[in-house]
Amino acid sequence: QVQLVESGGGLVQPGGSLRLSCAASGGIIRVRDMGWYRQAPGKERALVATISSQGSTNYADSVKGRFTIFRDNAKRTVSLQMSSLEPEDTAVYYCNADLLLFSALRYDNYWGQGTQVTVSS
Repeated sequence: QVQLVESGGGLVQPGGSLRLSCAASGGIIRVRDMGWYRQAPGKERALVATISSQGSTNYADSVKGRFTIFRDNAKRTVSLQMSSLEPEDTAVYYCNADLLLFSALRYDNYWGQGTQVTVSS
């Protein structure tokens, strides 16, 4: 069974840092694009950052210069290093990945279960 398991969320003070991690597992042949999205209360889910299998990155304007996305292709993990956190960064953060599975032989898009990040003093 395919799983994207996130970890690293929690409560942090404004200006602080936090790292989120996500590991993909379960019948995977290859991982293409990976990324992080977030959903704040009352808002739609929105892109935070993505990274291709070759390492090309894309960031939302609101996090540029503060967040860094990176991945380990061998371990099939993607991480998000968040710095200079602001209360506006409070949201549930979701891992996302395009996975090629043995069972499907095509790329499909998968989501993690989400991890809460709260920035508050």
